[in-house]
Amino acid sequence: MDGADDAAADPDRDPALGEVVVSEADLRGRVAELGKEITGDYRGRTPLLVGVLKGAFMFMSDLSRQVELPVEFDFMAVSSYGSATKTSGVVRIVKDLDLDLTGRHVLVVEDIVDSGLTLNYLLKNLQARNPASLEVCALLLKEGQQKVEPPLRYVGFTIPSDFVVGYGLDVAERYRNLPEIRIYEGALA
Repeated sequence: MDGADDAAADPDRDPALGEVVVSEADLRGRVAELGKEITGDYRGRTPLLVGVLKGAFMFMSDLSRQVELPVEFDFMAVSSYGSATKTSGVVRIVKDLDLDLTGRHVLVVEDIVDSGLTLNYLLKNLQARNPASLEVCALLLKEGQQKVEPPLRYVGFTIPSDFVVGYGLDVAERYRNLPEIRIYEGALA
């Protein structure tokens, strides 16, 4: 096995990966807490979890198993990054929802909120579809980066403004499968 293969197999040997920001154990614990909160808040209703692809897929999967209610799923894909580590500010809907939101209790499940611009755009778009309620559950909130303050009902962790990867978050499609969230210190290819 060469050095690159060793780094891929062992995140601690990958020079592009910095310190762990949120450990696997902390993720498990907080996701369980969020699931309990959502269960209590949505008792008697069937929330429609709308996952923002691709970054939120692991979080949404784990979160949904902690919600002790019937839930339904749909997915959207939006892009404001491309392969960059900073948002472009231009939002494109790459994949729209399959379900009608009219009268539904919609909970948007987002991986990370930094500037808030993408989420703000998304919420305006979804609100125009007449849901009964529209809330957000964000795994990560970057400290002090918001240009707009989107209404976040549930937040997993507030983190420093570093670019992070793991647990669904990526850079150029890499590192999504890390079980924890780490600072990305590498350069873009």
